[in-house]
Amino acid sequence: MLNQVHDLTRKTDDVVIVGGGLAGLFCALKLAPRPVTVISAAPLGQGASTAWAQGGMAAAVAEGDSAEAHAADTVAVGAGLVDETIALGLAREAGARIHDLLHYGVPFDRDLEGKLAVSREAAHSARRIVHVRGDMAGKAIISALIEAVRSTPSIRVMEGYVAEALLTEDGAVTGLQLRKVGDATATPLTIASRAAVLATGGIGHLYAVTTNPIEASGLGLAIAARAGAVIADPEFVQFHPTAIMVDRDPAPLATEALRGEGATLINDRGERFMLALHPLAELAPRDIVARGVFAEIAAGRGAFLDAREALGTHFADKFPTVYASCIAAGIDPATQPIPIAPAAHYHMGGIAVDARGRTSLKGLWAGGEVSCTGAHGANRLASNSLLEAVVYAARIAEDIAGSPIAAPARAPAAPVIPRNCAMPALSEANLRNMMSSQVGVIRDGDGLAEAVRSFAAIERDTGNIALRNMATTALLVAASAWARSESRGAHYRSDYPAEKPALAHRTMTTLAAAHDIATSLSGRATARTAQPMIA
Repeated sequence: MLNQVHDLTRKTDDVVIVGGGLAGLFCALKLAPRPVTVISAAPLGQGASTAWAQGGMAAAVAEGDSAEAHAADTVAVGAGLVDETIALGLAREAGARIHDLLHYGVPFDRDLEGKLAVSREAAHSARRIVHVRGDMAGKAIISALIEAVRSTPSIRVMEGYVAEALLTEDGAVTGLQLRKVGDATATPLTIASRAAVLATGGIGHLYAVTTNPIEASGLGLAIAARAGAVIADPEFVQFHPTAIMVDRDPAPLATEALRGEGATLINDRGERFMLALHPLAELAPRDIVARGVFAEIAAGRGAFLDAREALGTHFADKFPTVYASCIAAGIDPATQPIPIAPAAHYHMGGIAVDARGRTSLKGLWAGGEVSCTGAHGANRLASNSLLEAVVYAARIAEDIAGSPIAAPARAPAAPVIPRNCAMPALSEANLRNMMSSQVGVIRDGDGLAEAVRSFAAIERDTGNIALRNMATTALLVAASAWARSESRGAHYRSDYPAEKPALAHRTMTTLAAAHDIATSLSGRATARTAQPMIA
């Protein structure tokens, strides 16, 4: 559906935003009344992880809390790789962005005095998470923004189109190549623009078990990398420790807020296994909890989230989304433990951006999960992702508004790329299974090397553009994970189980560097020349 008829072949000076989630829609609204075209593969909100976010948004708005304390918690969880200046900036802008969302109609929960109600989540030192009806923040936020976008005349919405390539000339963006979703025989379409914003979400669907929608397949990262953009920290993938195991893809999520309210993690013997693993037990950082859950499952004891004592009959009222998922699977969480497992949930890595959301390519900005700002380091603090998305969306809009951007002199030429759009089911399943088994919660050098070789071969040989983009992103993740010979945050290597102080640096890499690693692992080059850049 279009807000208005849009001729894809005409020259345009519109800002083109790819992605219909929180970052993309918030940026479009902040750019008004400047003309903006929003491209979304699915109907607005439906293909975005935002709508599924249950935890809420972190903001130091309660009495006694502070932006400095919020930033300190962010740094502590990030395992030595958080950019402290960026983290503090996010925390300080949180209040203003919450105010924006309230203005757009987001009904955040309030207490009896009318103040914003806040709760606590893992690794936060204070209650600072704002919610909507317990676990419905994401859905409420995206619904409010969609309504605002559809009523803004300067925003054109193109639903049902996927961006499959960035078009560039001399290191600058000139436009995008698009295709109609579901039309494998259609001729590619091009749209010209000197200002593009990628807000395409994460990479969770690259894994066999994930909480992310199917659209979160690493598309934005792949097309940016293929155009030459620098990619930051791709090896750091956060696995949510409490996905509900009810044979659904994506897996429903049991929000971390449940543990914040007192729910515990037990095995099939009823033992709270996290007590022996970390002083904060169930409220330990996500990477530690995910490995704890993984270990119980691997040992054959299973893992369960037990909210019977903490919530009991109040479960349905406080967490209606989780309750509905459980009931649909025949589980009553008020009286039964919920079976869980770790699932790919959030990508700390992404397209490298500066404090204004600018990438290494002129005319290209990135925001939300597809970007890497340095705020999350090696392990994201709970509920910082929605905050980062709105803060950077606003910064990108401000930067574009203050930047002179020349209109395209001519329509861009489309690159020659494979045109088969029908996804080979077996190849996609193989890629996802390999990501889960070799590039998952626990990794090792041999498994990562096998994954790198496999993904490079898929990327090279497939005639399917969607699978090629998935393989490109998978290769970047696996190659950087192979190169980081330590364990840090969400990146855990059983062959290098300790942190190495000398590696307490962010990864800055390119697709060319990943290809070099793949070549070295095939025996045609030395690994010494194939390391990602460290900055």
